[in-house]
Amino acid sequence: MNAIDARTPMELLLVEDDPGDVVMTREALEESKLLLNLHVVNNGEEAVAYLRNDPPFSDAARPDLVLLDLNLPRLSGREVLEIVKSDPDLLRIPIVILTTSEAEEDVLRSYELHANAYVTKPVGFESFVSVVRQIDDFFLSIVRLPRH
Repeated sequence: MNAIDARTPMELLLVEDDPGDVVMTREALEESKLLLNLHVVNNGEEAVAYLRNDPPFSDAARPDLVLLDLNLPRLSGREVLEIVKSDPDLLRIPIVILTTSEAEEDVLRSYELHANAYVTKPVGFESFVSVVRQIDDFFLSIVRLPRH
């Protein structure tokens, strides 16, 4: 069981600019057996501001897990990953890259920037929902995460 108390909701940050992917992720997580708070930001600048509790996210909960798309407006997912993993206050937050890219250079670069996992978004609703549920099960149920 995860190190976080089962009565304490898990905080999940989704960084995604595609409204359809946000809806599918939300639907996949609604059936989770865990108490879960999903927070969504739509670009890289908002992601960094959210994680640093900069306005307008001054009261944002620190996420237990971040699902990060690579192809984002303003700051790319790669830039967000680099910023987060070079910040001593944020670097322990697990980040899963969830993107459409199957490019080997994207996989390699993400791991060089210390992503915790790289997952290619499958095509099709059922496959997408299945992948999100597996990420949820693994990182929020099986893996022991550090307390902030």
